[in-house]
Amino acid sequence: MAKSASGTGTVIVKKYANRRLYNTETSSYITLDHLAAMTREGRDFKVLDARTDDDITHAVLTQIIMDEESHGQTLLPVNFLRQLIALYGDSMQSMVPQYLEASMEAFRRNQLQFRSAMEGAFSGGPFAEIAKRNMAMFEAAATAFKPGGTADAAPASAAPVPSDGSDEIAALKAQLAGLQDKIDKMGK
Repeated sequence: MAKSASGTGTVIVKKYANRRLYNTETSSYITLDHLAAMTREGRDFKVLDARTDDDITHAVLTQIIMDEESHGQTLLPVNFLRQLIALYGDSMQSMVPQYLEASMEAFRRNQLQFRSAMEGAFSGGPFAEIAKRNMAMFEAAATAFKPGGTADAAPASAAPVPSDGSDEIAALKAQLAGLQDKIDKMGK
């Protein structure tokens, strides 16, 4: 079997009878958590039964999903699972994988577009400056709560914000002053 060269290509993972997984790229034993991380990183891998060389990638990926679902990372609603189970043996069963792949790809595209739109919304315009100020105040407050942190350790960008008459900015200043008073009292 060909190994993946320098992190590119498909990584071959062998699964032994004792349920241990062996990564042929790194020549080391790994866990299902390692495979989940590889999946999140976009690494392509194939899991082969060490004895028969059968491709068991599908079963291993399903096991990873089961593990994630049992550890409180529920992603699949019960109703969806019921509908999916009901499709086994149905005349439409052969169409489901392609449909699910296309739906997931559309979801990924929409997710990327949404992230880009949100980043674009806060990169310019009236909300950009407010977001920057809020972030600076948050960082100043977080620095003050760190062990050994002081109000003097706040970043320069957290300096008083020039008043533009907005009630929102005045309220934020008042909250920041209140936090500063609490921090001062804690330091004494």
